[in-house]
Amino acid sequence: MQQPKTAITIACLVLITSCTNQPASKEFNPGFKLLDTDTFHFNNFVDCNMAEAWIGDTFRIFPGKYGEDPVWSPANDLKFSSGQNADEAFSNPASAYITPGLPKNAPVGQPGLHGAIWFETVYQDTKDVSGKTLYAIYHNENYPETLPYDSITREGYIDHKWPLGLTERITPAAVCRIGVMKSVDGGWNWENRGLFIEDKQARMILKPHNTSKTFAGGVGDPSAVAVGDSIYLFYGEYGYPGVYDSATYDALKEWAGQCISVARIAIADLDQPVGKAQRWDGKSFAANWDGIGKPIAALQMPPSAGGGPASSPTGGFHWGPSVSWNEYLECWVMLMGKVEGQSWIGDELYISFNKHKDLGKGTNSQDWSAPKKLLEKPGHVLWYPSLQPMNTEEDIKSKRTSLRLGKKARLFFKYSDLGKYYSTYVVEFVKK
Repeated sequence: MQQPKTAITIACLVLITSCTNQPASKEFNPGFKLLDTDTFHFNNFVDCNMAEAWIGDTFRIFPGKYGEDPVWSPANDLKFSSGQNADEAFSNPASAYITPGLPKNAPVGQPGLHGAIWFETVYQDTKDVSGKTLYAIYHNENYPETLPYDSITREGYIDHKWPLGLTERITPAAVCRIGVMKSVDGGWNWENRGLFIEDKQARMILKPHNTSKTFAGGVGDPSAVAVGDSIYLFYGEYGYPGVYDSATYDALKEWAGQCISVARIAIADLDQPVGKAQRWDGKSFAANWDGIGKPIAALQMPPSAGGGPASSPTGGFHWGPSVSWNEYLECWVMLMGKVEGQSWIGDELYISFNKHKDLGKGTNSQDWSAPKKLLEKPGHVLWYPSLQPMNTEEDIKSKRTSLRLGKKARLFFKYSDLGKYYSTYVVEFVKK
């Protein structure tokens, strides 16, 4: 079992240019129905959100993991599958997947790509009429071994009082970061453009407080959407909202600074992203790319309902957002998981809605409905929910992806305890 990069959502980012909202006189209360279907198996390794794009008339997905990992072993499973529609691409056997050209890991202590990556979302450059210019938003995991602390740059981690990770062995917890890669040939070859956002060493939560067997801290499991001239990144925040000190540690303070959060970067900055993004600080997008932001309060689990810090084995929180624009409801839809115990245990998936097309105006990016339970599978561990287009004339003609969908969409998620990723439901949305 692979360590979760806590939620990966790879999909072609769809540019949303207009910004109309639901009429003020109409109550915003969308609904949904789960429809049972035959089991639709995905035939390859999945440990993240599902990233995808239409390259001309070809639907292409980019699941899997790539890069160095001293705990789980190095991986070369980040591959792509193509088809004339989503069903065909998802149904391909593992032998039909193609390995793209990816940058090699840099030696320890040298600039470059360190650790392992998973593509979570793909933004397709609208200025390229061929559709071949892609920017992959990736989840990146490192350890003190792969990225040791550099006192000059303040990058990297110190192997002192480091918490344990997910495995049953005595192994270290990972730290997640989010970065950007670029392809100009439709995903056949990629170059690393650098980090989108990260949390540094001072915010890592160490022993004796971090006993959850999740992350030491960091930001990860992203889903990104394009609105106007910006990319909005929804992600999991797992670090301490300040400098961690075991003598002054406050569990309630940790909880208050964690859960699903949002940051923003100009599309024009994707080629050189380092230092350009801004996190939501509670009032606006004004916190630095490596600074302390504020989570989306509407998506936090209050302590009275079982919510708690990510470093605690009893702390509950939502994670792994997967965001899409729904053309039928005319609103944003977010799926997410729920952690209820140590090692990412949780058997429920949730859904939330946001009526504001323009996420950059005022507090629109924060205006999500209270999460509603989408489904529950008692005794199982559920990760990485995503909505996917179907093999319908409308979805194919509209070239829908997991970031832009209609009245019905196929629901995929991973049974982590079984190591399987498949779909047995279609979600039908309802206007109320």
